[in-house]
Amino acid sequence: MDIESSSSPSSRALLKKEKGGWRAIKYIIANESFEKLASMSLIGNLSVYLTTKYNLGGVFLVNVINIWFGSCNVLSLAGAFVSDAYLGRFWTLLLGSIASFIGMGIIALTAALPRLRPEACNDPSNCSNQPTKWQLGVLFSGLGLLAIGAGGIRPCNIAFGADQFDTSTKKGKAQLETFFNWWYFSFTVALVIALTGVVYIQTNISWVIGFVIPTACFALSITTFLIGQHSYICAKPEGSVFADIVKVVVAACKKRKVKPGADLTFYVGPSDDGSSTTLVRDKHRLRFVDKASVVTNPNELNEDGKAKYKWRLCTMQQVKNIKCVTAILPVWVTGIACFMLTDQQNIYGILQAMQMDKTFGPHNFQVPAGWMNLVSMITLAIWISLYECVIIPIVKRITGRKKRLTMKQRIEIGIIMGITCMIVAAFQEKKRRASALKNGSFVSPVSILMLLPQFALAGLTEAFSAVALMEFLTVRMPEHMRAVAGAIFFLSSSIASYICTLLINVIDAVTRKEGKSWLGDKDLNKNRLENYFFIIAGIQFANLLYFRFFASRFATENKKGH
Repeated sequence: MDIESSSSPSSRALLKKEKGGWRAIKYIIANESFEKLASMSLIGNLSVYLTTKYNLGGVFLVNVINIWFGSCNVLSLAGAFVSDAYLGRFWTLLLGSIASFIGMGIIALTAALPRLRPEACNDPSNCSNQPTKWQLGVLFSGLGLLAIGAGGIRPCNIAFGADQFDTSTKKGKAQLETFFNWWYFSFTVALVIALTGVVYIQTNISWVIGFVIPTACFALSITTFLIGQHSYICAKPEGSVFADIVKVVVAACKKRKVKPGADLTFYVGPSDDGSSTTLVRDKHRLRFVDKASVVTNPNELNEDGKAKYKWRLCTMQQVKNIKCVTAILPVWVTGIACFMLTDQQNIYGILQAMQMDKTFGPHNFQVPAGWMNLVSMITLAIWISLYECVIIPIVKRITGRKKRLTMKQRIEIGIIMGITCMIVAAFQEKKRRASALKNGSFVSPVSILMLLPQFALAGLTEAFSAVALMEFLTVRMPEHMRAVAGAIFFLSSSIASYICTLLINVIDAVTRKEGKSWLGDKDLNKNRLENYFFIIAGIQFANLLYFRFFASRFATENKKGH
């Protein structure tokens, strides 16, 4: 393929005049829109599909979804590493899109071919038709390829778009800001279409058609991306910050016996043009990671003054990078607990909706359970619009200054919203379950609209905590580590999914008596889901105390990386 790459600033500036810019962005945004429409069509309704077509339920169902969610996010780290160190963003995006297309095609086949699924159950509360190992193998291969694809796409899509602009100029910076606005706009449109139209088709018309649509979207995504390849600027891979972090830790461990007190020589590294190497002396600074850049033996440098062994001697910039990462860890831990809450709404909230009265209006319209995720998104969008367009201007008129909620305040408010969300969800589940048991029915006569408050609160939790966390990670990282900020953000979501999986299995084992547990049955009416919601609320309360009395001191907004 005729894709040019560039590494030096002067050649990149010249190339950006010939390629890149809006001539390339239109293809990148189209690629991203089709990809998001496809992926969200599955994510928004996966719980319903596995429950109704694979007869999965209980702890096993939640494990499958949590592990898949977690894998999609944790593989973003691997994707970022491969992109920065070896393939570059274009090839990582292309291969990730192809993997997602194949994975989505396999999922569509499971819907189209009855042999790939277990037989349907007439009584969902008492179903013994379970999928065989090879049927699960086909399903998991599709989900696995989708996770690999997400790992390649998520860390690269925005960064590849940003590569198309020359941000050293004022015009380029303005174009980049416009690109972000259009990117988020297209993302939102794709999300709404996926969670309304496609989810409705899947639930009420045909799962086959509902999965063929996202498969076709992946195909269009790849086609559009390739059509625009003549206009892309592709930066050469220059090494991964993640690899540098590992090198610093290894080098520091090898030099752990280095003691302070004497003049130490630190390795700065070669100059920008590679013509010279700088060494500095400092007898005061010697934290553990600083030892990675200490020159303990002249033989560690070659004739040009450069490090011979990069796993034994690192530059001071590499050490500074790892310090930037460790500085954000206390606040980052807070985000893990916040994502635990949103994970539960995406899984258990949808399972609750499936066992409630979904009719609405005089014509008894059947509301798809997957639509409940729209409530969180709409609430988030409404709050952000009110905050930016109404509340801040009013405050400015009253006080004469443009005052905003601080990062600490937003994170704390988000955690409090999360606690409230889980408490509301617990009491709503008790009401839903009691009504179903009283009527002796699998589906509770209580309306699905009863779930609106908890999904709205989940949206507010994300609007305050998740948005503030992403902003914190971005402003506290130097510009060359902004991709790392995104990967770390996804990692917190991944860890939250894995912790939820562990917690659910522990609760299931501890509470299991005579074959029953709080979370073990496919029928929520036989479980005690409200107790699990109270436990998550307790974790959120502990998270509030942790942030309020410890992590908040690190959530400063005036320390930006340079």
